[in-house]
Amino acid sequence: MSSELVDELPVDAGRPVLLVLADSLSYFGPKGGLPADHPRIWPNIVAAELGWDVELVARIGWTSRDAYWALIQDPRVWATVPRAGAVVFAVGGMDSLPSPLPTALREQIRYLRPPALRRAVRSAYGWLQPRLSPLGWPVALPPKLSVEYLESARNALEYMRPELPVIGTLPSVHDCDAYGKVHSGRPDAVRALERWGSEKKVPLVDLAEAVRENVFSDAGNPDGIHWGWEGHERVAAAMLSAIRAAVPGRDPVEGIR
Repeated sequence: MSSELVDELPVDAGRPVLLVLADSLSYFGPKGGLPADHPRIWPNIVAAELGWDVELVARIGWTSRDAYWALIQDPRVWATVPRAGAVVFAVGGMDSLPSPLPTALREQIRYLRPPALRRAVRSAYGWLQPRLSPLGWPVALPPKLSVEYLESARNALEYMRPELPVIGTLPSVHDCDAYGKVHSGRPDAVRALERWGSEKKVPLVDLAEAVRENVFSDAGNPDGIHWGWEGHERVAAAMLSAIRAAVPGRDPVEGIR
């Protein structure tokens, strides 16, 4: 975001906004994707408890790189930053998943034509992905790059709002056939994120700790990667604790309960 845009951003004295940059884990429930205003997904549980509004900027398959791109390119984000009470980077899980076929290939499939070719390529990708995933390498985004994009985003927010709390996340877990039930990239991602969080004083919510039981139960989404309602509730509880701890002594809305 340019300095000119920052200077012209409006200031709204109304209710703070919880700005969430996320992947599909933020808005998928036990049966699939849900609208951003669904009351049972974790961003809305958190915002309701705080008495804040929420701006959820998310998409399936997003990595830390996509979150950074959203921050610098999406005017919804620009409009939200002046009112934000906290920003959550709820990305990184996709980064650590095995991606033996290039991520760029997956992203470009939608642009293929004619439709018969697109369907054939998508089918081939879907057949190869779980069979190659046990290799565990490469991951969708190496930990070093994940951290670089997150730090670029954090640094941009610090430039605009030095006092604005930023919360990060550690990757979730999965039991997903589409990725061969392999997540060997998670430990390296966790180590890199923990170093970044420690160095930059960014609180990290461990999504795996919150949802592990739900994911490996019959209460999660049958796809093995998204969560059921209990998973959303436990993430919301952990996120509330992190946000409250990040704003000690400050009352953005008559006090954070």
